[in-house]
Amino acid sequence: MTAATHSSLFPQDSDGSQIVAPPRDADAVLDGLDPEQREVATALHGPVCVLAGAGTGKTRAITHRIAYGVRAGILQPASVLAVTFTNRAAGEMRGRLRQLGSGGVQARTFHSAALRQLQYFWPKVVGGELPRLLERKVQLVAESAARCRIRLDRNELRDVTSEIEWAKVTQTVPADYPAAVAKSHRDAPRDPAEIGQIYAMYEQLKRDRSVIDFEDVLLLTVGILQDRHDIADQIRSQYQHFVVDEYQDVSPLQQRLLELWMGDRENLCVVGDASQTIYSFTGATPDHLLNFRTRHPSATMVKLVRDYRSTPQVVHLANGLLNQASGRAAEHRLELISQRDAGPEPVYTEYADEPAEAEGTARRIRDLVAAGVPAGEIAVLYRINAQSEVYEQALADAGVPYQLRGAERFFERQEVREAGAALRGAARFGGNDSLLDDVVDLPSQVRAVLSTKGWTTEPPTGSGAVRDRWESLAALVRLAEDFVRAKPTATLGDLVAELDERAAAQHAPTVQGVTLASLHAAKGLEWDAVFLVGLTEGMMPITYAKTDEQVEEERRLLYVGVTRARLHISLSWALSRAPGGRASRRPTRFLSGLRPGSAAPGTRGAGAAAGSAAERGGRRKRRGPVLCRVCGTTLTDAGEMKLMRCEGCPSDMDEALYERLREWRSDQAKELGQPAYCVFTDKTLMAIAESVPGDDGELSRISGVGGRKLERFGADVLAICAGEELVGEDEES
Repeated sequence: MTAATHSSLFPQDSDGSQIVAPPRDADAVLDGLDPEQREVATALHGPVCVLAGAGTGKTRAITHRIAYGVRAGILQPASVLAVTFTNRAAGEMRGRLRQLGSGGVQARTFHSAALRQLQYFWPKVVGGELPRLLERKVQLVAESAARCRIRLDRNELRDVTSEIEWAKVTQTVPADYPAAVAKSHRDAPRDPAEIGQIYAMYEQLKRDRSVIDFEDVLLLTVGILQDRHDIADQIRSQYQHFVVDEYQDVSPLQQRLLELWMGDRENLCVVGDASQTIYSFTGATPDHLLNFRTRHPSATMVKLVRDYRSTPQVVHLANGLLNQASGRAAEHRLELISQRDAGPEPVYTEYADEPAEAEGTARRIRDLVAAGVPAGEIAVLYRINAQSEVYEQALADAGVPYQLRGAERFFERQEVREAGAALRGAARFGGNDSLLDDVVDLPSQVRAVLSTKGWTTEPPTGSGAVRDRWESLAALVRLAEDFVRAKPTATLGDLVAELDERAAAQHAPTVQGVTLASLHAAKGLEWDAVFLVGLTEGMMPITYAKTDEQVEEERRLLYVGVTRARLHISLSWALSRAPGGRASRRPTRFLSGLRPGSAAPGTRGAGAAAGSAAERGGRRKRRGPVLCRVCGTTLTDAGEMKLMRCEGCPSDMDEALYERLREWRSDQAKELGQPAYCVFTDKTLMAIAESVPGDDGELSRISGVGGRKLERFGADVLAICAGEELVGEDEES
């Protein structure tokens, strides 16, 4: 089962066949479940915690649990509330439950469930209508910053908006924000006092304009349930059983709301995987999942480790990544066991530069498509969205269609809105439409209607807007084909209703193109072939991941990326940013010991080091061992001692500073009529760019900066490190 390629509202059984009729009775609901999934499905009383690894069928397990309880008469459909984190996941859950004969169950996101309750109870508690919901808060945050006389560029605006969201889900008020940042060791994008000021103004403007944001929906619902016990009792009398999916992503505010929904009852089933916690920057924490047994000592604990998604080769790589992990989440990691036949080994590729990496990736994708892998079954995943452009260009040049995940929403595209209006009109007045005179089955009707909007049996050549439009319409045609397979008697009106439901849930059908997405956006999806690109230190882990916890979350992010692949997995990195650039980058530390030719973390090649030490035998003695400032290993290689770190340890070098130093060195060498290395070697410049000395003392401690060079070049180097512009001698005179 895949959210990436198959229609999630039309579930498939474990053998890939389409489910058409609901199971005949409660026992039939359990057919096809493995022993652990069956244990989940039949554990209907008291607290239940399901630790479910990637690809282990957790959605299947919990939907069959609900359906089994309903069909057995143990659960009343209206008394069950299942919550998850995305509209797409909630829509998938509702679709599966309908197919299992349990359509009356409420499956919603936290925000959707809270908003529904807030709208119902607001007139009774406050009076009047609920304030208007602010769909996008960025513009209001920008206005708040302007009123505080604080200038934010586009990136800072986005980051400050995220900080406000984090503060609200952690229930931090504006006045307490600076202290909360310090306590949590959070790396704020601006001075915390400034962000607190913007946050306070943002809240004031919302009050003045009678609007609320998505976080307010949860906060206000929590406030009402805390203050009004009669309303809390009313909700608790309706919902007796709770199911929470992706429990590792629960924020403190969502956990508080869940506790208020439940009261003192314990009919709660949670499902999650601490190794897939990748949203801590939003306030999500796996602590609630990891502490579940402590809070509920009588809980039933079930582990799902049979991986039905990925081949043994992909699973081996995923397990290897987590075997190197540390921290509390790593202590609870799940060792996955693939249930699939063997497949190809992971492919590791090193490229000279980023354009070469993109072109090489596009060529391999083109070969896969030529070999029969559908483009819609292939994904290119990267750490940040800014990396997508070079891959968009490379795929376009290779003639491979693609789609950007996280870009414009499918149902908001103009051609999709026009197609929906045409289908709605045909459903209402189809008897008088000559287009439909000679067509009988539903897919043919859809093709006939969409042919007036630009759909053709063959796609247009090339890429661009025309191809994008065709892909959108083709996705609607495929949706109709899937829909009629699941409901053979479906009419055009039924399909229109299905589209409306999907639009409300933002549950888009598949566009047949290679998916380009960030690793965060890929969570919950899967493809036959996955290309993980840009896997260099500074990008994976990202350069601003400083603490052990932040680095471990980056490892989990890569783990999520690997586990998206069913069959083919390719990992690549580029040694420089641009053609002809300095090859200073290194592949991510997370692949050490996993990619061919790399040593496991903490080990080093002794031979080269010994040779270097022998060469230095007659040179000046050092007072003591030189230790790597990253891992603490004793350094013996001259180049490594210059850098004060192992060659394989991560560099935090300021590349822009390094390039400025190289340009300065080139000018100095020309003036002196000497080779550049006579000024400073590359290694010394790298050491300077990594340590960024602030005074003569710090600069002199860098190997390669002796007293003579300090006197001659020290002032210039320190000025460059401080970001100052150097003034030429002819300008000084």
